[in-house]
Amino acid sequence: MSHLETTLAALQDKFGDVLEQVVEFRGETTVVIHAAANLAVLQFLKETLGYTFLADLTAYDDWPEEPRFKVIYQLRNLFGPVSLRVKCPLAGDAPQIASVTGLYPAANWPERELFDMFGLQITGHPDLRRILMPSDWQGHPLRKDYPLGYEEVQFTFNFDDIDKKKPYAKE
Repeated sequence: MSHLETTLAALQDKFGDVLEQVVEFRGETTVVIHAAANLAVLQFLKETLGYTFLADLTAYDDWPEEPRFKVIYQLRNLFGPVSLRVKCPLAGDAPQIASVTGLYPAANWPERELFDMFGLQITGHPDLRRILMPSDWQGHPLRKDYPLGYEEVQFTFNFDDIDKKKPYAKE
């Protein structure tokens, strides 16, 4: 039995009620769990099964689908060596998940980024504030319902029209 199979069997035994799905795709395994159990599952993976390295922490917006947000933890057992992806779906109306900075200190800034870019509430985070956008910024730019801002590209055929719209300094 491989290390990954042992991991999945141990997760099924201990957390069978919170495991939603196990997906195998192109040699990578993803375990989908209830977001409320993220801290307990990740603690078990780290302390019991040896997934001591948090390689990545990110999220994506699946709008207009529900659950809207998916938080992804990419874990690695360095002695296996084996990787495991843990995915936690979050509802779009009040996206909230527990902080894992107590388990993985490297999650500090990625969790702040999830707060800043997606508006996810990370409960128990030691310093939850914006990290990329100014502190007074309204909205969360990586949400799919965030309004796009753009500037029309200036070419020779539309040079005069674009030039009229540019905010030149006035004397």
